Amino acid sequence: MATLVLSAVGTLFGGIGGQIGALIGQQIDGALFGRNKQEGPRLKELAITTSSYGSAIPRHFGQMRTPGTIIWSTDLNEHRSKTGGKGKPKVVTYSYTASFAVALSSRPIIGIGRVWADGNLLRGAAGDLKTGGVIRLHTGEGDQAPDSLIAAAEGAQNCPAFRGLAYCLFEDLQLADFGNRIPALTFEVFADQGTLFLDAIANGAVEAIDAHMPLHGISGFSVEGALVDSLAQLDQVYPMDCDASGDTIIIARERLQSAAIVLPEPAISVDDDDFGGAEGFVRKRSSRTTSSAEILRYYDLDRDYQPGVQRTGGRPFVGQPRSLELAAAISASKARDLIETAARRADWARETMVWRCHQLDVSVAPGAIVILPGQQGKWRVREWEWRASGVELVLQREAPSSSPALMIADPGRSLVPADLMQGATGLLAYELPWDGNGVGDASAVYAAVSSTSSGWSGAALFVDQGDGELQSLGPSGRNRSIIGTAETILATASPHLFDRQSQVIIQLIATDMDLVSATSSQLAMGGNRAILGSEIIQFANAIPLGQGRWQLENLLRGRGGTEVEISNHAAGEGFVLLDSAPVALDIQAIGAAPNAQIAALGFGDAEAVTSAIINRGITQRPLTPVHARAGKGSSGDLTLSWTRRARGALLWSNGVDAPLHEQTEAYQVTFGNPEAPLAIWEVTEPQLILASANLAALAAQAPAGVFHVRQRGSYALSHPLPLFTLQ
Repeated sequence: MATLVLSAVGTLFGGIGGQIGALIGQQIDGALFGRNKQEGPRLKELAITTSSYGSAIPRHFGQMRTPGTIIWSTDLNEHRSKTGGKGKPKVVTYSYTASFAVALSSRPIIGIGRVWADGNLLRGAAGDLKTGGVIRLHTGEGDQAPDSLIAAAEGAQNCPAFRGLAYCLFEDLQLADFGNRIPALTFEVFADQGTLFLDAIANGAVEAIDAHMPLHGISGFSVEGALVDSLAQLDQVYPMDCDASGDTIIIARERLQSAAIVLPEPAISVDDDDFGGAEGFVRKRSSRTTSSAEILRYYDLDRDYQPGVQRTGGRPFVGQPRSLELAAAISASKARDLIETAARRADWARETMVWRCHQLDVSVAPGAIVILPGQQGKWRVREWEWRASGVELVLQREAPSSSPALMIADPGRSLVPADLMQGATGLLAYELPWDGNGVGDASAVYAAVSSTSSGWSGAALFVDQGDGELQSLGPSGRNRSIIGTAETILATASPHLFDRQSQVIIQLIATDMDLVSATSSQLAMGGNRAILGSEIIQFANAIPLGQGRWQLENLLRGRGGTEVEISNHAAGEGFVLLDSAPVALDIQAIGAAPNAQIAALGFGDAEAVTSAIINRGITQRPLTPVHARAGKGSSGDLTLSWTRRARGALLWSNGVDAPLHEQTEAYQVTFGNPEAPLAIWEVTEPQLILASANLAALAAQAPAGVFHVRQRGSYALSHPLPLFTLQ
């Protein structure tokens, strides 16, 4: 029989080729693929990156996910940073990085996609790293050059190029997110494009072989260990009927046929030991003595290549179900279709036919599909043998061609990590008025740090005190503040009334951010506070306009003592919602320089973004006095008076004065331009009396001069309040 000849020929190839030759020959005989209990290599959970000597590095085809093998590494690199000082304790923190190379495939690949570290995404599909470091890919071509980092560490004369081996090199990978250790890595590998063919898998193992059989539905396949085992896996779902009767071994001859071959009438033999007697054929149907595979385990594309399971429908076989391990990346629906088709094919193949022909047709060889005169259905040639009485063909019944449509299968629930881009960092730094908690001696400076993407993992914050040197302020954390810019100019309005006339359109930094409206009670409790430009406002209505644009209406203006900024708005000015999560900054690290800037640098940023500190000094600045009053007495004297306000007492209390919150009560009254006054008076009570003679002298200098008052606080002067204009 053909098996004996092919097994002998297969050994001539030696090594793997001999195994394949024997495998193909035995399959023609129906001994290995038809009845052997070997299911091939078992699937692995993709969780561990190994570095063991002697471990096999698989060959990958199509797209697959692989843990890889560490083939080179440096020691952990320790990085030391110091924060604090200037009256605060110095804190020294340590971080660690590592550089290492991971072998991916023992055949060249095209590229890599996502990379997982401890089950979380380390590299997204767009090629963005989720943490600090650099990754370089060497695709495994025969002429690839050594990696520059390995060459620098080992010396050019001692550095291998790892030609024929695809590997990734990580340079200074940040390990803080992984407990300061190299994490368990898995890689999405792209080795081929388009439809996967069997001859790509068996390429170079056997000469003179035609195996250009498409593996439809398989997106990727891995060969780890003996190739014969991997082919045995595939044969159970993609039958590889082999024909070795000619000069070329043909796998799946069926694909070379345009139609089934019609066999001639059976030849009758008169020999006593020949089968069939006067009919020339024998038809049998075997019992279901052993079950075919009912369960298929595979790598599920819809579950990030994690192992999935599909099983046949209908009545199960008696006893323990037999499973098939297929190291292939396929969808759940295709896996269900493959195992259903395999079970259906095995059930129909229980019907066999031995048919005698009186002539030899070279196209009727193992794997060919034939039609028999007077018999229903199609039959597959499994074996043929030349005898004196004719050519004896062993045939198996083919399942009807009207196979069911691709079944829809559920891959099951899986916690797949979201692949979100890091996004660019946005920053607005600002100072807030004192809220009355504590003593109010230190400035309250915050950084509203955000990003265009919810996948943003935070940024490092720095301060530039004006000399160009960036000093660390620590990390921002992962919480995104709600910030944006104004598309329109907010009109001027009174800080004493509910502004129902003005509107402003805000473009938020990200489209997934939301603003909400607030009730009167919520506004009274401080809800929906925001900084727009330099003015603190509150808004009752937030109307979505789409794509991250919002219209704000029904406003309270000049909150927190910022009424002087009401008329200073412009298009493109910054917006930050004060109800979000800002980062409190160390005022001692920022220093007292008035032109200090805050900087932020995230993983997705090409360079740091900077922001001046909005409302610098407002924490320690007294609030502007209110209720200016002026009156002249009978003698011509002018009495100027006003009502003071106090830092940290933004809410009015009935029946009592607000606490002063300053070391002494003091005011500065000026005449003329308050920045370059013609006269200055220092008083300790909220009034000033000027004699008529003094008024006449002042009128001679500036006939239309204006009196202003500022409250003098412990640290700064308030903004001026106009009191009276000379006529």
